[in-house]
Amino acid sequence: MTKFHVCAAADLPSGEAKRIESEPAVSVFHVGGEYFALADLCTHGDASMADGYIEDDCTVECPLHAARFCLRTGKALSQPAYIDLATYPVSIEDGEIYVTVESAA
Repeated sequence: MTKFHVCAAADLPSGEAKRIESEPAVSVFHVGGEYFALADLCTHGDASMADGYIEDDCTVECPLHAARFCLRTGKALSQPAYIDLATYPVSIEDGEIYVTVESAA
């Protein structure tokens, strides 16, 4: 497992996302005071979820084909996606956001 620094919490406003160049790549989202991390690439197409449309109901819509995913669980909620996204733990330490990723073997 590897812990990656994302940014200062103050640098990721609510309703925004940031892509982390890790292996695998991860998108970190801030919604209403909570932080979530998902695998960055949509399971349907080659689109970055960090570029998606974040909704107030804690979902993100893929910018390519409008598939929706739950930020809490990574569950695919609408077609054309049917495969869930991986989720990763997020922590805040001294005002900094970190995500822990289990590296691919």
